[in-house]
Amino acid sequence: MGEDVLGLWSLVKGLRITGAFFFSKQVTVHYPRACVDNLATFRGPIELVPHPEDLSRPLCIACLSCVSNCPTGAISVVKKKTLKPVDAAPDENKTVHKIPKGPAKFTYDYTLCCQCGLCAENCPKRAIRFSGNPYCASINKKDFELDLLEKIRVNMG
Repeated sequence: MGEDVLGLWSLVKGLRITGAFFFSKQVTVHYPRACVDNLATFRGPIELVPHPEDLSRPLCIACLSCVSNCPTGAISVVKKKTLKPVDAAPDENKTVHKIPKGPAKFTYDYTLCCQCGLCAENCPKRAIRFSGNPYCASINKKDFELDLLEKIRVNMG
């Protein structure tokens, strides 16, 4: 008898919780009739932050910390080749132009990304951020292999 009462009490408690959610306001958004408005914390595919002085190039210095911290291997970076300095003494009238550090190629496979945020957290220049694009959809897997350098040039150009 005691087990029956305990089981009935458990059922009543469960039905009370279910009933409270049944009569509360609906949370589901029926897309495309309605769109969500809380995208501030949405983690979409990563993107590169543009350099403040030159918006066509990223802030990234190709230190490869994002590649080494990515647990799934979704990020691939190739560094720019830098010119070796000439052994001759620099002329006082000539200015030596330093080639800015950066990636020659920066690819990102969104299908492998687990949205952990380790790439953005460990970037010393804060050159990686999550995009707020919730409309990233396709039936072709190749569409999610992104060239982030090309994306920054297209967005800023």
